[in-house]
Amino acid sequence: MADVARLSGVSTMTVSRALKKDSHVSKETRQRILAAVDQLGYVLDQSAGSLSSRKTGFVAALVPSINNSNFSETARGITEALEGSGLQLLLGYTDYSEKKEEQLIQSMLQRRPEGIILTDSTHTPSARRMLVNSGIPVIETWEIPEDPIDSVVGFSNSAVMSDMVKALAAKGYRKFGYIGGTTTRDTRGNIRRSGFLNAIKELGLEPGRMISFGVPPISIEQGAQAIVSMLERWPDTEAVICVSDLSAFGALMECQRRGIKVPDDIAIAGFGDYEISAFCHPRISTVNVGCRDIGRFAAQKLLRELGGDDPGGDELILTPYQVLLREST
Repeated sequence: MADVARLSGVSTMTVSRALKKDSHVSKETRQRILAAVDQLGYVLDQSAGSLSSRKTGFVAALVPSINNSNFSETARGITEALEGSGLQLLLGYTDYSEKKEEQLIQSMLQRRPEGIILTDSTHTPSARRMLVNSGIPVIETWEIPEDPIDSVVGFSNSAVMSDMVKALAAKGYRKFGYIGGTTTRDTRGNIRRSGFLNAIKELGLEPGRMISFGVPPISIEQGAQAIVSMLERWPDTEAVICVSDLSAFGALMECQRRGIKVPDDIAIAGFGDYEISAFCHPRISTVNVGCRDIGRFAAQKLLRELGGDDPGGDELILTPYQVLLREST
């Protein structure tokens, strides 16, 4: 509170009064104080109307999508690890939006969680300030960020996609296509795209054929539409890698509808090892990234810090992944 008072040029008593809901402090002074709070990366304690670090017995986690089985498995892993600890999970849904993530981070921190787990590696400047100044364990998952806020539990999406390209190239495929989203909202999807392009260049193959179709998360229908665009533009494409198994399944179904044989005429691969990819015909080649383990390892790391068994600070916990080559390639 003293920091806010110093930055806004008022007394700590004025800050205390301004943060109350029924405050009689002038609008101009209150706005100046709130601007200082934001600049310092603090959040208001919703229950007490003051800056606080008291504990409440819950952990916050933010995921891009609640209808994506990969992220629901991560949430499941968090819940399983928290069982018996006395901590409960509060889940937020960002819809692949950095701005919405920022709003959720502020809302979560107002409720004073004991730790927060994120499934994104890029954040708005305001979100980063709030997280850095929160004084609680912050764990980023599902990617290895260039500038971690605190600890990281995950893998390199670029390396995973590169390994998939190399595995297919080893089977003799040379003309590769990639299907992804039309926007930069899905940071992991964009990193996978970069991994794809890097592998193509490293192997000395002709430039990848890129199709951007639909706003993330890419649906089954959009995968079907994208494969049509791919083959209309590059009919000699030998193998297509999709940003997710759902889009790969859509591409597979559209090929079957049009009498295009998979993998004889074209090979199709996805990402994420969704249940549907293992039970369709032909089964889809994909990558299993241990979604449930990511959540479990992140929660276990958080519990060690809260229990005093871990000093905290920056730590990178790499999670294993496996390229699964099936009948579609």
